[in-house]
Order: sequence, then structure tokens, then C-alpha cells
Amino acid sequence: MEGGSVLRLDFLLFILLVLFPGARGDDLQTCEEVRKLFQLRHLGLVKGLPETPRAGPDLQVCTSKNPTCCTKKMEERYQIAARQDIQQVLQTSSSTLKFLISRNAAAFQETFETLIKQAENYTSTLFCNTYRNMALEAAASVQELFTDVGLFVFGTDISPDEFVNRFFDTLFPLVYNHLINPGVTDISLEYSECIRMARRDINPFGNIPKIVMGQMGRSLLPSRTFLQALNLGIEVINTTDHLQFSKECSKALLKMQYCPHCQALTLSKPCMGYCLNVVRGCLANVAEIDPHWRGYIQSLEELSDTIHGIYDIEHVLLNFHLLVNDAVMQAHINGKKLSEQVNKICGPPVRTPTQTPGCSLDQSKDKQGMKISSREGEETLASRRKEFINSLRLYKTFYGGLADQLCVNELAAADGLPCWNGGDVVKSYTHRVVGNGIKAQSGNPEVKVKGTDPVINQIIDKLKHVIQLLQGRSTPKPERWDLLQVGSGGHIDEQVSGDCDDEDGCGGSGSGEVKRVLKITNYVFCSSNA
Repeated sequence: MEGGSVLRLDFLLFILLVLFPGARGDDLQTCEEVRKLFQLRHLGLVKGLPETPRAGPDLQVCTSKNPTCCTKKMEERYQIAARQDIQQVLQTSSSTLKFLISRNAAAFQETFETLIKQAENYTSTLFCNTYRNMALEAAASVQELFTDVGLFVFGTDISPDEFVNRFFDTLFPLVYNHLINPGVTDISLEYSECIRMARRDINPFGNIPKIVMGQMGRSLLPSRTFLQALNLGIEVINTTDHLQFSKECSKALLKMQYCPHCQALTLSKPCMGYCLNVVRGCLANVAEIDPHWRGYIQSLEELSDTIHGIYDIEHVLLNFHLLVNDAVMQAHINGKKLSEQVNKICGPPVRTPTQTPGCSLDQSKDKQGMKISSREGEETLASRRKEFINSLRLYKTFYGGLADQLCVNELAAADGLPCWNGGDVVKSYTHRVVGNGIKAQSGNPEVKVKGTDPVINQIIDKLKHVIQLLQGRSTPKPERWDLLQVGSGGHIDEQVSGDCDDEDGCGGSGSGEVKRVLKITNYVFCSSNA
């Protein structure tokens, strides 16, 4: 028999049961349909289940003055099934949202990894093509710098100021040895260490280390916070998907979904108002997430809008090698003065009979890697971020309307149809329907809500914290690294370590900026229509 015919027959049977109550309850001759559905749902063995209706004095929730097809054991199984059903419906309702955030979180993380590696390659290639004699020695410092960049972006509490300073500290002895005061042999390790320690006093690279610190801080922190926020979004959904329901809620769900079976009303669905009272009661704590979830998405959107120019990690990292080149050139130009300063602090150069080998990279490959293309229409990190935010914006009210969505889309009977009110099949539900949230539950006739859920409270606290991070009102450790603050107008003001401003040249190197070329990882950035 075709599926549609079966549904029509089931519907006709439901109407008959409603119109002729003698066909169920006290006059029902068999519990066969109840037994079949019990077995079909894998709720337990059919053996021992009533074959005909009988009195059920031991029932705790599905009580009735009429004979029943349920036993106490069946009632216990139904209660477990009711909880599983609501969790399944919750997970189904959030699946598209969860997929949207989780896939984009993975894609952005992989894209950041690719971007960091590409920026490292540009910097290594700069040394190999332009400063070949110091390329091999510089390789370890370049690798260490970009390893630190990755560690910071992906959550490690280290300071960009520190790893940028460390890079330029290590770079100065190389520049001194190979450009400022070159010799047949290298300077000794002790002399090199003295020069390294003197770099911040001598300031051979001018304002450029400060510019780099400003740009790194401004671009890495928003990207780090963006990733943290996406991972928290996944955590919020996982928490609500696996919500632990109270005993009062479990009883109410049982009464709404499976007590009709005890009266052989296997096709009945709860009235809309009845469903709303039960589900709003069960999800009262979840509804408390709503204002914080709205704030979370709004803050993500605002942060995304601010990430451009020196806040854009793609722009900053792909142009880093240009600033390094400017720094080396500045030291080279001022070589005579710097040599005098080094002699005052460290004395005349002390050399060893070693010689630094040249660059061992494949030059043709490196030169090819430095060719920057800017194809029209190529997707950038910013465009993908905007696409994601546009999709996420559609879910701002997800938690505020979750209970209603479950009843309308999954659980309740359609308007105008006979429905289950918790005791019988009726034309409509007559009790008062309460609103969403904990405060509204004091008058709920179906579920008693007792206090707040500590797990939900913990999630709300995390959302509050990440909103502060997104809005720049809180910064990760170390506490002294205060990069972003919110001004009176609600926009992010620039307060950067080193007090870098436009006159410092924070906008970029005088050598000319590289166009964005990062090819974005081709993950699925799903929309609401997915």
C-alpha cells in the first residue's frame, strides 16, 4: 500500500476515535495498536503488555478513570522516550545553525593557518632573494615568529609585543654582521648576544618594530577573538542540544506525548496552547539565553565590520615582509652611526673563523612565490567573513523562539484539528498560555519550574565574557596588553602598545603594499537556505 494511503487511513482512524469515544478507553476491546507502536519504537518487549484495556491503579502520570492499555513499566519507558524525543527535536531544530558555525569555524582556522604559512614564506623568500648571505641564519627567527603568531591566534596567552621584539632583537646581529660591518668571518656568539641585547637602546630599525607591534596587535587579537567566539557558539548549541530535563518537565512531556497512548489515542497530537505551556516550561532556562545570544551575534557582526586595514590579519601578515625589508634598509643606510653606537656598548667586533653558508632554497620557486596576483573577484578573508555573518544574522532570535518553533513545526496539532489537552481529546485548549523565560512560568498550569539551571547560567556567563571580548571591553592575558577599548560612541578606539599612529606609518610600508592574495579554503559556508 502507498505511504499516502496509509496516512489517510491513519487520519480517518484518528477522526473515528475522536468522534466515537466508545471506540477507545472503557469500551476498547484491544490494545493491539498500542502494542505495535511500543514495539515499533523499540521501547521494550511486547511480552507482558496488556492485550486488552484494564484498570491502572499503579500509574503515576497517565492516570485515568477509564481502563488503560498502560502498565507502570510502560509508563517508565514512555517517560524515557518522551525525553529522547524532545532532545531529538531540539537537535534537529539546531542542526543547520550548528553546521553553519562549526564548518565556518573549521574553515576560518584552516584559512588562518594557510595565511600564516604564506606570510612566513614571503618573509623567508625576501631574505633568500634580497639578503641571501643572512637567509639561513634568519630562517629560525622567521619560523619562530610565525609559530608564535599561530599560537596566539589559536588561543595561547603570549604577547605579540614580546615575540615581535624578540624577532627584531635576533635580526639586528645578522644585519650588523652582514650589512653594517661585514667581514670574512662571523662575529662571535658572545658579541652577537651583546648586539642583540643592545638593539632596543640603539633602535637600528627606527619606528618599524613599533609599527609592526601595533599592526600585529590590532589584527591578531580580533581574529583570535573571532575564532574563540565561533567555538563558544558551538558549545552553546551542544549544551542546549543535550539539556538535562527536570523531573517535573519529564512528567509533563510524558503526559503530553505518550499518555494518549494509554487511552489508545495513538494518533493524537497536543493542542498548540498545551504544547507551548509544556515546552516553554521545559525550556524556560534556555529562553534566558536569548538576549545574550542576540548580543553575541550583534557583537560578532560589529567586530567583523571593524576588521579592515590594520585590523585585517590578511593585509597585515601578507605585507609583513615589506616592513622587514624597510627595517633592514633603514639599518643599512644608518650603518656608520649604528657601528659607532655598537662599538661604545660592545666594543670592537670579535670574530670567529666560521663562515655562514648561503641560502639553500630553490630560487626559481621562491621568485615565483613572490609574484603577487590580484585576480578580480577572488574571494578574500573579509568577503567570506561577511558572507558568514549575513547567514548567522538570521539566527539572532533562535533561542527566544525555540519553544514555539518546536511546537509549530514538530509537536503540536495543526489549528482547527481535535487535539490532546493532557486529559482528553478536545476541540481547543482552554487554559492560559504563558510566555517564554523563567519569570513567565509562575502561572504555568502544566509545568512547575524551580529556579535556574547552573549549566545554562554557566553558558550565559561565557556569552557575556565573549561579548566583552568582541566589543573590546575585555582583553585576554597578559592583562597589561590593553589593545582595544570601546569609546563613548560604541565603536572600537585604537589604543595600541607603542602608541602607534598615522604619523608613525601604521598604515603600511613605504615600499608599496602587496595586494591580498590568500586563496580562501574552499569549505562550505552554508546559508540559511541550506
